[in-house]
Amino acid sequence: MTWWGRVGTGLVAPLADLVLPRACAGCGRPGRVLCPRCAALLADPRPAQPRRHPTGFPPTVAAGGYAGSVRPVVNAFKERGQADLAAPLGTALALAVSAVLRAARDGPGGVRPGPGRPVLLVPVPSTRAALRERGRDHVGELTAAAVRELRDAGLPVAAAPLLARRGRVRDSAGLSADERRANLAGSVVPVARGRRYGPGRDGVRPALLVLVDDVVTTGATLTVAAGVLAGHRHARDAPVVGAVVAATPLGRRAVPTDPGPGVFTVRDL
Repeated sequence: MTWWGRVGTGLVAPLADLVLPRACAGCGRPGRVLCPRCAALLADPRPAQPRRHPTGFPPTVAAGGYAGSVRPVVNAFKERGQADLAAPLGTALALAVSAVLRAARDGPGGVRPGPGRPVLLVPVPSTRAALRERGRDHVGELTAAAVRELRDAGLPVAAAPLLARRGRVRDSAGLSADERRANLAGSVVPVARGRRYGPGRDGVRPALLVLVDDVVTTGATLTVAAGVLAGHRHARDAPVVGAVVAATPLGRRAVPTDPGPGVFTVRDL
């Protein structure tokens, strides 16, 4: 890069702050895109508990509750294209992954990632219509940010886009959990071909498959995706679990989840 290119790059953020002063996407407080108070709401891992727990819902951890100032933060990133939130939300997702990995290590079977036994983060795929409308893959961005955080912490992780969407589905707004599952039936499919995922080796056997998404509400999407992923050729009998940035709160904590396709139960964290 030329010297003026480097100087120009260094001036972009300060100039942007002069024209459009930064404010917290959650509470509007000036100074940062996510203030410490709102960030703390996404550093409180808890089991994700859909109100009507669907059969087959994977053990899932959320970094925080999808309520209060967390809602506008997630929506600013997801719907309004505020890409500078990818880093803090990716950190929150990494925290949820770490929590679910800890539960897997301590549970029956004792999942032990290591060389040749990576943890694969599998982004829940968006519909083609959503990708066109947003012009980006926001879950893919979150996954990449989380992978960077976890690798910096020394964990053997990799992003693995093993699932895809096909066909059309109705807008899920206003649908019940059962209606959402019926709406999603057949729309999530395994990626037919692709490289093997992990630290550069063929024949890698993942220690854990972690479905990752921004938000879980009814749990229908994660349930359908987990069912498809459990039968994927890359799964190789690895437990399927979930990690999300935020989950709709039940108003109480420490309620165990049913194990679903995993091998352990996520309890109070």
